[in-house]
Amino acid sequence: MKKSNYKPQIPDLMEAVFDAVYLTFDLAAAVLFFLFSKGNILYVLYGILTLTLCGGDAFHLVPRIIRAVRGTNDKIKRQLGIGLQVSSITMTMFYILLMYIWKYTFPELKIPVVIEGVIWISAVIRIVICMFPQNNWCAEQTFELFCTFFSYFVIIMHR
Repeated sequence: MKKSNYKPQIPDLMEAVFDAVYLTFDLAAAVLFFLFSKGNILYVLYGILTLTLCGGDAFHLVPRIIRAVRGTNDKIKRQLGIGLQVSSITMTMFYILLMYIWKYTFPELKIPVVIEGVIWISAVIRIVICMFPQNNWCAEQTFELFCTFFSYFVIIMHR
């Protein structure tokens, strides 16, 4: 086994601690939402929303924690790339869930069917784009055009 000369610096360790605390808090919040939901669909949706966020973030934060503590290598770089891809997909799902939470929170306000359709179509397109190999998720250089498309769909979903 090859010995590494990597020695973590304070900022690296602080990032690792922050990421671990964030993931722990997120998971605890999701569990609490489910425990205290008592059948309330809004709390169940909050729990699902929180788990979606935590699950997606874990795919790129756990490799970041490992990198901060042990240093980087090709395996960590690949895990980070895949983690960013998974995070992009789960973030899209997060916004769809957020739309339903909004609908349950403010039942008197109606989302026009056209707007809801645009949000769903944008989400599906964004997820499909995330799957293209041209994204180079595991490379240091990404495809600029795909980054532009991602930004476009995130803006639409925020409106």
